[in-house]
Amino acid sequence: MPELPEVETVRRRLAPHLVGRTIVHARIDDDRLVRPELREAVAARLAGTRVTELDRRGKHLLVHLDDGATLAIHLRMTGNLMVGADGFPHLRAVLELDDATAVSYTDQRRFGTWRVLEGEPELEEFLSERLGIEPLDAGFDGRALGRAFAGRRAPVKALLLDQRLIAGVGNIYADEALWAAKIHPETPAGLVSRAKLDVLAVALREVLEAGILAQGSTLRDFRTPDGGYGSMQERFQVFDRDGEPCPRCGRPIVKLRVAGRGTHVCPHCQRRRRA
Repeated sequence: MPELPEVETVRRRLAPHLVGRTIVHARIDDDRLVRPELREAVAARLAGTRVTELDRRGKHLLVHLDDGATLAIHLRMTGNLMVGADGFPHLRAVLELDDATAVSYTDQRRFGTWRVLEGEPELEEFLSERLGIEPLDAGFDGRALGRAFAGRRAPVKALLLDQRLIAGVGNIYADEALWAAKIHPETPAGLVSRAKLDVLAVALREVLEAGILAQGSTLRDFRTPDGGYGSMQERFQVFDRDGEPCPRCGRPIVKLRVAGRGTHVCPHCQRRRRA
């Protein structure tokens, strides 16, 4: 599933093609993409609008339009936005722009969503109900994590994946940050010390920024809008490396299940603190 670095990569690569352009025609081929709205109605709503800004909040791509509306796109598991109109498998929608460029949305598993939000109040309500603090914001630090985790007995990894607390972090970057901070993912979140939370906040920022520089990670489906691949997978320290030696201590990395997700950990470097 695309996480913050992948969505930010899409935003940066797509913005030069989309910002300032008018959507002269929109075609939506999948009812599920815009449900419960009708696909014909959403396509008609987008046609004729000009894109003023391409933003991101958590894992949501936000296409701001000149009439005050915002198209919120969530790529979910296999969604991709590609520059071009032809030759893409699993094509679900196409935006045709006034310079003859086309932006195509592909999605093999069809979990992605497009939603038109009318005006700033509706946008803010939509985001505030779903998303917590941005881990790349200036205000994100150990204190912010402490407020989110206070009194919580759930595993720290489960709370890192809770988008209502921290926006944009997914399975890959949670594992990488916890390894960097030497925190076992099963540790009850409320028992992580303030000093460790300070380290974790820095680690989260660093692994997310590294992911952006690498244009995300391509394990199976993710592509950049020009059809390229991310390379963060070549820099993983623990994720998807079960059985391999830990880069820090040389002991084998193991794979667990935490909060229902495959989780990679070095049991030697990341000692679990129990309640």
